[in-house]
Amino acid sequence: MTYVEDELSSQPECWTRAAAEAAAHKRALPEAGERVAIVGCGTSLFMAQSAATLRERSGQGETDAFAASEFPHGRRYDRVVALTRSGTTTEVLDLLGRLRGRTRITAITAAPRTPVTESADDVVVLGFADERSVVQTRFATSALTLLRAHLGLHTDAVAADARTALGAPLPEGLADCTQFTFLGRGWTVGLAHEAGLKMREAARAWTEAYPAMEYRHGPISITARGTATWMLGEAPEGLARQVRDTGGLWVAGELDPLAELVRVQRLAVALATARGLDPDRPRHLTRSVVLTPNAGPGARPGPSAGPGPGPGPGPGPEQRSR
Repeated sequence: MTYVEDELSSQPECWTRAAAEAAAHKRALPEAGERVAIVGCGTSLFMAQSAATLRERSGQGETDAFAASEFPHGRRYDRVVALTRSGTTTEVLDLLGRLRGRTRITAITAAPRTPVTESADDVVVLGFADERSVVQTRFATSALTLLRAHLGLHTDAVAADARTALGAPLPEGLADCTQFTFLGRGWTVGLAHEAGLKMREAARAWTEAYPAMEYRHGPISITARGTATWMLGEAPEGLARQVRDTGGLWVAGELDPLAELVRVQRLAVALATARGLDPDRPRHLTRSVVLTPNAGPGARPGPSAGPGPGPGPGPGPEQRSR
């Protein structure tokens, strides 16, 4: 079993623990009425998008999500929440360095005693959800579960759905598809983008992701026999029929959308294995983005990620993870 298979299969237990710990971290997490920005990179950005939509739509306060490198410094926030598994991602640390002392910062990470914990006012460490695989699964979904539980939006049914996602066969016909489109609505748009990223990272698959209503405005033109369109959450009326009329495979989101993401994670690993790829070692990727001065405009030396728990060689000059 690969690291990523082991880690994705542990998610029901991780989610139960994350939800149980939400109350203990209440003071570190956004209060109702605060104006909040949630930031991250890669997978963490997509979790930030989902969490921001959930918070604002639940009436807790205005909430935005940004890639750490694209934060709008002209805006004022009561709190910034940074999601980073490694605690060493250069763009996140750059941002927090600029915000420190002006905006309250909460860091949610898997790694204690890393630079991000020194840059934040409040820290939540989900060490039980840390990972050895470069491909991120359980930390990201556990962080989102923590935030869902903090908003009162998590139930035991979510973990039960995840167990179903792990045990049930994958939909027939997916292994024969050459292109995959993932769709979401509201908070699940971020999950759709994360589903596409998992397929690209682990299986080098051709994937796209869109808000479900936007899919009709052009992207549906690529749908045909041999493609799959996978809905995370409830589909707009009539969309399933339209996809089937193209000859493409329609996959309905039958479970809680976060559990539906687990099914996509399983597919990514299955496709990687079928293609002779190692899903623990996606090409050009390692656990943390630590940019050197030569890595690009505006980059600065980042902190060392240390040896880390992950397999393979140690940190290089430019590393990618979330």
